[in-house]
Amino acid sequence: MKFYSTNKKSPKVSFKEALIKGQAPDKGLYMPEEIPQFSLEELKALKDKEYYEIALAVFTKFIHDEIDPQALAELTKDAYDYAVPLEPVYDNNYVMRLDQGPTASFKDFAARMMGRLMNYYLKKDNRDLLILTATSGDTGSAIANAFYGLDNINVVVLFPEAEVSDRQRKQMTTLGKNVHIIGLDAKFDDCQALVKQAFADPDLDGLNLSSANSINIGRLIPQAVYYIYAYLKLVNTVGDPIVFSVPSGNFGDMMGGLIAKHMGLPVEKFVIVTNENDEFPKFLETGKYQKIDPSKNCLSSAMNVGHPSNLARVVALYGGQMDEIGQIHQEPNLEAMRKDIFSVSVADEQTKDMIKTAYEKNHLLLEPHGAVGWAGLEKYLETVPTKTVAVSLETAHPAKFPELIRDILNLDPELPKSLEGLEEKAESFDRLPKDYAAFKAYLSETF
Repeated sequence: MKFYSTNKKSPKVSFKEALIKGQAPDKGLYMPEEIPQFSLEELKALKDKEYYEIALAVFTKFIHDEIDPQALAELTKDAYDYAVPLEPVYDNNYVMRLDQGPTASFKDFAARMMGRLMNYYLKKDNRDLLILTATSGDTGSAIANAFYGLDNINVVVLFPEAEVSDRQRKQMTTLGKNVHIIGLDAKFDDCQALVKQAFADPDLDGLNLSSANSINIGRLIPQAVYYIYAYLKLVNTVGDPIVFSVPSGNFGDMMGGLIAKHMGLPVEKFVIVTNENDEFPKFLETGKYQKIDPSKNCLSSAMNVGHPSNLARVVALYGGQMDEIGQIHQEPNLEAMRKDIFSVSVADEQTKDMIKTAYEKNHLLLEPHGAVGWAGLEKYLETVPTKTVAVSLETAHPAKFPELIRDILNLDPELPKSLEGLEEKAESFDRLPKDYAAFKAYLSETF
Protein backbone atom coordinates (compact mmCIF):
# COMPACT_ATOMS: atom_id res chain seq x y z
CA MET A 1 0.00 0.00 0.00
CA LYS A 2 1.22 3.49 -0.87
CA PHE A 3 0.65 6.70 1.09
CA TYR A 4 0.27 10.14 -0.49
CA SER A 5 0.69 13.64 0.95
CA THR A 6 -2.42 15.75 1.49
CA ASN A 7 -0.51 18.64 -0.18
CA LYS A 8 0.03 16.41 -3.25
CA LYS A 9 3.55 17.72 -3.94
CA SER A 10 5.60 14.82 -2.55
CA PRO A 11 6.14 11.31 -3.93
CA LYS A 12 4.01 8.45 -2.67
CA VAL A 13 5.76 6.29 -0.07
CA SER A 14 5.46 2.93 1.70
CA PHE A 15 4.03 2.59 5.21
CA LYS A 16 7.55 2.30 6.62
CA GLU A 17 8.63 5.54 4.96
CA ALA A 18 5.47 7.37 6.05
CA LEU A 19 5.94 6.13 9.63
CA ILE A 20 9.60 7.13 9.84
CA LYS A 21 9.22 10.49 8.06
CA GLY A 22 6.14 11.53 10.06
CA GLN A 23 5.36 14.57 7.92
CA ALA A 24 5.72 14.68 4.14
CA PRO A 25 8.46 16.94 2.71
CA ASP A 26 5.81 19.29 1.28
CA LYS A 27 4.40 19.78 4.84
CA GLY A 28 1.40 17.63 4.03
CA LEU A 29 0.16 14.61 5.99
CA TYR A 30 0.33 11.07 4.71
CA MET A 31 -2.89 9.31 3.78
CA PRO A 32 -3.41 5.77 2.44
CA GLU A 33 -3.96 5.74 -1.30
CA GLU A 34 -7.02 3.62 -0.63
CA ILE A 35 -8.78 2.53 2.56
CA PRO A 36 -8.74 -1.29 2.90
CA GLN A 37 -12.10 -2.89 3.54
CA PHE A 38 -13.63 -5.25 6.08
CA SER A 39 -16.58 -7.27 4.87
CA LEU A 40 -19.40 -7.98 7.33
CA GLU A 41 -18.26 -11.62 7.31
CA GLU A 42 -14.75 -10.58 8.37
CA LEU A 43 -16.17 -8.40 11.14
CA LYS A 44 -18.40 -11.26 12.35
CA ALA A 45 -15.32 -13.50 12.59
CA LEU A 46 -13.70 -10.94 14.93
CA LYS A 47 -16.69 -10.51 17.25
CA ASP A 48 -15.41 -12.73 20.07
CA LYS A 49 -11.74 -11.89 19.69
CA GLU A 50 -9.49 -10.11 22.21
CA TYR A 51 -8.50 -6.48 21.66
CA TYR A 52 -5.00 -7.28 20.40
CA GLU A 53 -6.41 -9.81 17.91
CA ILE A 54 -8.76 -7.20 16.45
CA ALA A 55 -5.85 -4.75 16.33
CA LEU A 56 -3.75 -7.28 14.43
CA ALA A 57 -6.52 -7.74 11.85
CA VAL A 58 -6.63 -3.96 11.29
CA PHE A 59 -2.85 -3.54 11.05
CA THR A 60 -2.59 -6.49 8.66
CA LYS A 61 -4.96 -4.73 6.26
CA PHE A 62 -2.58 -1.77 6.02
CA ILE A 63 0.92 -3.26 6.37
CA HIS A 64 0.57 -7.00 5.70
CA ASP A 65 3.36 -7.10 3.10
CA GLU A 66 5.84 -4.81 4.89
CA ILE A 67 6.54 -6.66 8.12
CA ASP A 68 6.89 -10.30 9.12
CA PRO A 69 3.42 -11.53 10.21
CA GLN A 70 4.74 -13.26 13.32
CA ALA A 71 6.69 -10.14 14.35
CA LEU A 72 3.60 -7.99 13.82
CA ALA A 73 1.51 -10.35 15.95
CA GLU A 74 4.08 -10.24 18.77
CA LEU A 75 4.36 -6.43 18.68
CA THR A 76 0.58 -6.07 18.78
CA LYS A 77 0.08 -8.47 21.69
CA ASP A 78 2.84 -6.70 23.63
CA ALA A 79 1.34 -3.24 22.99
CA TYR A 80 -2.19 -4.06 24.19
CA ASP A 81 -1.88 -5.75 27.57
CA TYR A 82 -4.50 -3.68 29.43
CA ALA A 83 -8.29 -3.50 29.67
CA VAL A 84 -10.66 -1.44 27.50
CA PRO A 85 -13.78 -1.02 29.68
CA LEU A 86 -17.15 -0.37 28.03
CA GLU A 87 -19.24 1.13 30.82
CA PRO A 88 -23.05 1.07 30.49
CA VAL A 89 -24.66 4.36 31.55
CA TYR A 90 -28.34 4.21 30.59
CA ASP A 91 -30.45 2.69 27.81
CA ASN A 92 -28.08 1.83 24.92
CA ASN A 93 -25.56 4.53 25.82
CA TYR A 94 -22.04 3.66 26.92
CA VAL A 95 -18.72 5.24 27.83
CA MET A 96 -15.59 3.61 26.44
CA ARG A 97 -12.80 4.20 28.95
CA LEU A 98 -9.56 4.56 27.06
CA ASP A 99 -7.67 5.40 30.25
CA GLN A 100 -6.28 2.07 31.45
CA GLY A 101 -2.90 2.17 29.71
CA PRO A 102 0.47 3.15 31.23
CA THR A 103 -0.22 6.92 31.11
CA ALA A 104 -3.99 6.70 31.74
CA SER A 105 -4.81 8.29 28.38
CA PHE A 106 -6.22 7.19 25.02
CA LYS A 107 -2.91 8.29 23.49
CA ASP A 108 -1.37 5.05 24.81
CA PHE A 109 -3.25 3.06 22.16
CA ALA A 110 -1.46 4.85 19.34
CA ALA A 111 1.88 5.64 20.98
CA ARG A 112 2.69 2.13 22.19
CA MET A 113 2.09 0.51 18.81
CA MET A 114 3.81 3.27 16.89
CA GLY A 115 6.86 3.08 19.16
CA ARG A 116 7.14 -0.67 18.67
CA LEU A 117 6.80 -0.40 14.89
CA MET A 118 9.38 2.37 14.66
CA ASN A 119 11.83 0.48 16.86
CA TYR A 120 11.34 -2.66 14.74
CA TYR A 121 12.26 -0.84 11.53
CA LEU A 122 15.14 1.14 13.09
CA LYS A 123 16.76 -1.97 14.53
CA LYS A 124 16.50 -3.74 11.18
CA ASP A 125 18.16 -0.78 9.45
CA ASN A 126 20.61 -0.02 12.29
CA ARG A 127 19.72 3.69 12.34
CA ASP A 128 18.69 6.34 14.90
CA LEU A 129 15.78 8.75 15.02
CA LEU A 130 14.93 12.02 16.77
CA ILE A 131 11.22 12.30 17.54
CA LEU A 132 9.78 15.83 17.77
CA THR A 133 6.28 16.22 19.14
CA ALA A 134 4.04 18.94 20.51
CA THR A 135 1.46 18.22 23.20
CA SER A 136 -1.62 19.94 24.52
CA GLY A 137 -1.86 17.46 27.39
CA ASP A 138 -1.75 13.69 27.09
CA THR A 139 0.21 13.13 23.86
CA GLY A 140 3.51 14.13 25.44
CA SER A 141 3.32 11.71 28.34
CA ALA A 142 2.11 8.85 26.15
CA ILE A 143 4.89 9.38 23.60
CA ALA A 144 7.53 9.89 26.29
CA ASN A 145 6.53 6.66 28.04
CA ALA A 146 6.17 4.66 24.82
CA PHE A 147 9.68 5.60 23.63
CA TYR A 148 11.38 5.83 27.04
CA GLY A 149 14.65 3.92 27.22
CA LEU A 150 14.76 2.86 23.55
CA ASP A 151 18.34 2.79 22.28
CA ASN A 152 17.66 4.00 18.75
CA ILE A 153 15.33 6.91 19.54
CA ASN A 154 15.56 10.30 21.28
CA VAL A 155 12.37 12.21 22.04
CA VAL A 156 11.77 15.98 22.31
CA VAL A 157 8.36 17.13 23.57
CA LEU A 158 7.20 20.78 23.50
CA PHE A 159 4.29 21.79 25.73
CA PRO A 160 2.48 25.02 26.71
CA GLU A 161 3.43 25.47 30.37
CA ALA A 162 0.21 27.19 31.45
CA GLU A 163 -2.18 24.75 29.78
CA VAL A 164 -1.40 21.27 31.12
CA SER A 165 -2.29 19.84 34.50
CA ASP A 166 0.40 19.10 37.11
CA ARG A 167 0.00 15.36 36.66
CA GLN A 168 0.11 15.60 32.88
CA ARG A 169 3.35 17.57 33.14
CA LYS A 170 4.95 15.26 35.69
CA GLN A 171 4.27 12.21 33.56
CA MET A 172 6.71 13.73 31.05
CA THR A 173 9.19 15.63 33.18
CA THR A 174 10.08 12.83 35.62
CA LEU A 175 11.48 10.38 33.05
CA GLY A 176 14.87 11.62 31.80
CA LYS A 177 17.23 9.35 29.80
CA ASN A 178 16.36 9.73 26.10
CA VAL A 179 13.31 11.95 26.81
CA HIS A 180 13.80 15.74 26.57
CA ILE A 181 10.94 18.03 27.63
CA ILE A 182 10.64 21.73 26.73
CA GLY A 183 8.12 24.13 28.29
CA LEU A 184 7.03 27.23 26.34
CA ASP A 185 5.12 30.33 27.39
CA ALA A 186 2.87 29.75 24.40
CA LYS A 187 -0.18 27.97 23.02
CA PHE A 188 -0.28 24.40 21.73
CA ASP A 189 -0.61 25.72 18.18
CA ASP A 190 2.68 27.63 18.68
CA CYS A 191 4.42 24.45 19.87
CA GLN A 192 3.04 22.53 16.90
CA ALA A 193 4.13 25.27 14.49
CA LEU A 194 7.74 25.06 15.76
CA VAL A 195 7.75 21.30 15.25
CA LYS A 196 6.39 21.63 11.70
CA GLN A 197 8.96 24.32 10.87
CA ALA A 198 11.78 22.07 12.07
CA PHE A 199 10.59 19.25 9.80
CA ALA A 200 10.69 21.58 6.80
CA ASP A 201 14.18 22.96 7.65
CA PRO A 202 16.88 21.41 5.41
CA ASP A 203 19.56 22.50 7.92
CA LEU A 204 18.23 19.83 10.31
CA ASP A 205 18.17 16.95 7.82
CA GLY A 206 21.16 15.33 9.53
CA LEU A 207 19.17 14.85 12.75
CA ASN A 208 16.85 12.21 11.20
CA LEU A 209 13.69 13.95 12.46
CA SER A 210 10.32 12.29 12.75
CA SER A 211 7.01 13.03 14.45
CA ALA A 212 4.91 11.16 16.97
CA ASN A 213 2.03 13.63 16.91
CA SER A 214 -1.21 12.56 15.30
CA ILE A 215 0.25 14.01 12.09
CA ASN A 216 2.04 10.63 11.89
CA ILE A 217 0.05 7.94 10.09
CA GLY A 218 1.46 5.46 12.61
CA ARG A 219 -0.72 7.13 15.23
CA LEU A 220 -3.93 7.09 13.23
CA ILE A 221 -4.18 3.47 12.15
CA PRO A 222 -4.06 2.16 15.76
CA GLN A 223 -6.78 4.67 16.69
CA ALA A 224 -9.19 3.03 14.25
CA VAL A 225 -9.06 -0.18 16.30
CA TYR A 226 -11.02 0.80 19.42
CA TYR A 227 -14.01 1.90 17.36
CA ILE A 228 -14.13 -1.54 15.77
CA TYR A 229 -13.60 -3.21 19.16
CA ALA A 230 -16.45 -1.26 20.81
CA TYR A 231 -18.75 -1.98 17.88
CA LEU A 232 -18.11 -5.73 17.95
CA LYS A 233 -18.60 -5.96 21.72
CA LEU A 234 -21.79 -3.87 21.94
CA VAL A 235 -24.02 -4.45 18.91
CA ASN A 236 -26.33 -7.43 18.95
CA THR A 237 -25.89 -8.21 15.28
CA VAL A 238 -22.93 -7.28 13.08
CA GLY A 239 -24.42 -4.95 10.50
CA ASP A 240 -26.45 -2.95 13.04
CA PRO A 241 -25.60 0.78 13.20
CA ILE A 242 -23.72 2.58 15.99
CA VAL A 243 -23.11 6.19 17.06
CA PHE A 244 -19.77 7.46 18.42
CA SER A 245 -19.21 10.72 20.28
CA VAL A 246 -15.62 11.93 20.10
CA PRO A 247 -14.21 14.86 22.13
CA SER A 248 -11.91 16.46 19.58
CA GLY A 249 -8.87 18.74 19.55
CA ASN A 250 -6.24 17.98 16.91
CA PHE A 251 -8.70 15.52 15.29
CA GLY A 252 -6.48 12.43 15.37
CA ASP A 253 -9.08 10.52 17.38
CA MET A 254 -11.81 11.66 15.03
CA MET A 255 -9.76 10.65 11.99
CA GLY A 256 -9.17 7.18 13.43
CA GLY A 257 -12.93 6.77 13.69
CA LEU A 258 -13.50 7.95 10.13
CA ILE A 259 -10.89 5.47 8.91
CA ALA A 260 -12.80 2.69 10.71
CA LYS A 261 -16.03 3.81 9.06
CA HIS A 262 -14.44 3.93 5.62
CA MET A 263 -13.07 0.42 6.25
CA GLY A 264 -16.67 -0.75 6.45
CA LEU A 265 -17.68 -0.25 10.09
CA PRO A 266 -21.45 0.53 10.13
CA VAL A 267 -21.25 3.91 11.89
CA GLU A 268 -24.53 5.81 11.67
CA LYS A 269 -23.09 9.09 12.93
CA PHE A 270 -19.98 10.61 14.45
CA VAL A 271 -20.72 13.25 17.06
CA ILE A 272 -17.62 15.45 16.90
CA VAL A 273 -17.49 17.67 19.96
CA THR A 274 -15.07 20.55 20.51
CA ASN A 275 -14.63 22.88 23.44
CA GLU A 276 -14.88 26.64 22.82
CA ASN A 277 -12.36 26.27 19.99
CA ASP A 278 -15.29 25.78 17.63
CA GLU A 279 -13.72 26.27 14.20
CA PHE A 280 -14.92 22.85 12.98
CA PRO A 281 -18.61 23.03 13.99
CA LYS A 282 -18.75 26.43 12.27
CA PHE A 283 -17.03 25.04 9.17
CA LEU A 284 -19.49 22.15 8.96
CA GLU A 285 -22.41 24.55 9.38
CA THR A 286 -21.31 27.34 7.03
CA GLY A 287 -18.78 25.77 4.67
CA LYS A 288 -16.34 28.54 5.58
CA TYR A 289 -13.20 27.62 7.53
CA GLN A 290 -11.66 30.13 9.92
CA LYS A 291 -9.00 28.95 12.35
CA ILE A 292 -8.93 30.39 15.87
CA ASP A 293 -5.68 32.22 16.60
CA PRO A 294 -4.75 32.21 19.41
CA SER A 295 -6.66 29.16 20.57
CA LYS A 296 -8.87 29.53 23.62
CA ASN A 297 -7.70 28.09 26.93
CA CYS A 298 -10.43 25.75 28.17
CA LEU A 299 -10.77 23.18 30.96
CA SER A 300 -10.43 20.38 28.39
CA SER A 301 -6.84 21.46 27.80
CA ALA A 302 -5.83 18.73 25.36
CA MET A 303 -8.50 20.10 23.00
CA ASN A 304 -7.24 23.69 22.98
CA VAL A 305 -6.50 23.62 19.27
CA GLY A 306 -7.39 26.52 17.00
CA HIS A 307 -6.39 24.74 13.79
CA PRO A 308 -6.48 20.92 13.92
CA SER A 309 -3.69 19.38 11.85
CA ASN A 310 -5.78 16.33 11.00
CA LEU A 311 -8.52 18.43 9.44
CA ALA A 312 -6.41 18.26 6.25
CA ARG A 313 -6.91 14.49 6.32
CA VAL A 314 -10.64 14.80 6.96
CA VAL A 315 -10.94 17.19 4.02
CA ALA A 316 -8.92 14.77 1.84
CA LEU A 317 -11.14 11.84 2.86
CA TYR A 318 -14.11 13.77 1.50
CA GLY A 319 -12.48 14.69 -1.80
CA GLY A 320 -11.02 18.11 -0.94
CA GLN A 321 -7.60 19.58 -0.30
CA MET A 322 -6.50 21.74 2.64
CA ASP A 323 -2.90 22.83 3.21
CA GLU A 324 -1.01 22.97 6.50
CA ILE A 325 -2.08 26.54 7.29
CA GLY A 326 -5.77 25.87 6.74
CA GLN A 327 -6.27 27.19 3.22
CA ILE A 328 -8.74 25.11 1.21
CA HIS A 329 -7.58 24.56 -2.36
CA GLN A 330 -10.35 22.15 -3.28
CA GLU A 331 -13.69 22.03 -1.51
CA PRO A 332 -14.61 18.73 0.16
CA ASN A 333 -18.03 17.15 -0.26
CA LEU A 334 -19.69 18.99 2.61
CA GLU A 335 -23.00 17.19 2.16
CA ALA A 336 -21.29 13.83 2.64
CA MET A 337 -19.48 15.18 5.70
CA ARG A 338 -22.74 16.46 7.18
CA LYS A 339 -24.36 13.10 6.53
CA ASP A 340 -21.63 11.35 8.53
CA ILE A 341 -20.90 13.99 11.19
CA PHE A 342 -22.88 15.99 13.76
CA SER A 343 -20.67 18.61 15.40
CA VAL A 344 -21.19 20.93 18.37
CA SER A 345 -19.02 22.88 20.80
CA VAL A 346 -19.30 22.73 24.60
CA ALA A 347 -18.33 25.70 26.78
CA ASP A 348 -16.47 25.41 30.09
CA GLU A 349 -19.57 26.03 32.20
CA GLN A 350 -21.39 23.27 30.33
CA THR A 351 -18.38 21.01 30.91
CA LYS A 352 -18.52 21.60 34.67
CA ASP A 353 -22.29 21.07 34.71
CA MET A 354 -21.88 17.81 32.79
CA ILE A 355 -19.30 16.46 35.27
CA LYS A 356 -21.70 17.23 38.13
CA THR A 357 -24.89 16.01 36.43
CA ALA A 358 -23.39 12.80 35.05
CA TYR A 359 -22.11 11.81 38.48
CA GLU A 360 -25.25 12.73 40.41
CA LYS A 361 -27.66 11.27 37.87
CA ASN A 362 -25.83 8.19 36.59
CA HIS A 363 -22.85 7.79 38.96
CA LEU A 364 -20.68 8.40 35.87
CA LEU A 365 -17.31 9.92 36.74
CA LEU A 366 -15.93 12.03 33.89
CA GLU A 367 -12.95 14.32 33.45
CA PRO A 368 -13.23 17.50 31.31
CA HIS A 369 -12.58 15.89 27.91
CA GLY A 370 -14.92 12.99 28.54
CA ALA A 371 -17.51 15.45 29.86
CA VAL A 372 -17.32 17.42 26.61
CA GLY A 373 -17.87 14.19 24.67
CA TRP A 374 -20.81 13.09 26.85
CA ALA A 375 -22.42 16.55 26.68
CA GLY A 376 -22.14 16.43 22.89
CA LEU A 377 -23.76 13.01 22.78
CA GLU A 378 -26.66 14.23 24.91
CA LYS A 379 -27.11 17.21 22.56
CA TYR A 380 -27.20 14.81 19.62
CA LEU A 381 -29.74 12.52 21.32
CA GLU A 382 -31.97 15.54 22.01
CA THR A 383 -31.82 16.42 18.32
CA VAL A 384 -32.04 12.89 16.91
CA PRO A 385 -33.72 10.54 19.43
CA THR A 386 -32.54 7.01 18.65
CA LYS A 387 -32.35 3.56 20.20
CA THR A 388 -29.10 2.88 18.34
CA VAL A 389 -26.15 1.87 20.51
CA ALA A 390 -24.14 5.03 21.25
CA VAL A 391 -20.61 5.21 22.67
CA SER A 392 -18.88 8.29 24.06
CA LEU A 393 -15.10 8.23 24.39
CA GLU A 394 -13.52 8.99 27.77
CA THR A 395 -10.00 9.94 26.71
CA ALA A 396 -8.18 10.41 30.04
CA HIS A 397 -8.49 9.15 33.60
CA PRO A 398 -10.36 11.52 35.96
CA ALA A 399 -7.43 11.26 38.41
CA LYS A 400 -5.36 13.35 35.97
CA PHE A 401 -7.57 16.32 36.91
CA PRO A 402 -7.95 15.96 40.69
CA GLU A 403 -8.32 19.68 41.51
CA LEU A 404 -11.23 20.14 39.11
CA ILE A 405 -12.99 16.93 40.19
CA ARG A 406 -12.51 17.86 43.84
CA ASP A 407 -13.90 21.35 43.22
CA ILE A 408 -17.02 20.11 41.40
CA LEU A 409 -17.81 16.82 43.15
CA ASN A 410 -15.97 17.14 46.47
CA LEU A 411 -14.24 13.81 45.98
CA ASP A 412 -10.81 12.55 44.99
CA PRO A 413 -10.76 10.17 42.02
CA GLU A 414 -9.02 6.93 42.87
CA LEU A 415 -5.52 6.86 41.41
CA PRO A 416 -4.80 4.22 38.77
CA LYS A 417 -1.57 2.30 39.32
CA SER A 418 0.08 4.22 36.49
CA LEU A 419 -0.17 7.48 38.47
CA GLU A 420 0.83 6.17 41.91
CA GLY A 421 3.96 7.81 43.35
CA LEU A 422 4.08 10.46 40.63
CA GLU A 423 3.82 13.39 43.05
CA GLU A 424 7.08 12.44 44.80
CA LYS A 425 9.21 12.13 41.66
CA ALA A 426 11.73 14.86 40.78
CA GLU A 427 11.04 16.93 37.66
CA SER A 428 13.47 18.18 35.05
CA PHE A 429 12.68 20.12 31.87
CA ASP A 430 14.01 22.98 29.76
CA ARG A 431 12.34 26.29 28.94
CA LEU A 432 12.52 28.13 25.63
CA PRO A 433 10.95 31.29 24.19
CA LYS A 434 8.35 31.04 21.42
CA ASP A 435 11.07 31.48 18.81
CA TYR A 436 12.12 29.09 16.05
CA ALA A 437 15.76 30.23 16.03
CA ALA A 438 16.05 29.31 19.73
CA PHE A 439 14.41 25.92 19.14
CA LYS A 440 16.65 25.20 16.15
CA ALA A 441 19.73 26.11 18.19
CA TYR A 442 18.58 23.81 21.01
CA LEU A 443 18.21 20.87 18.61
CA SER A 444 21.53 21.51 16.90
CA GLU A 445 23.46 21.86 20.16
CA THR A 446 21.77 18.98 22.01
CA PHE A 447 21.76 16.37 19.27
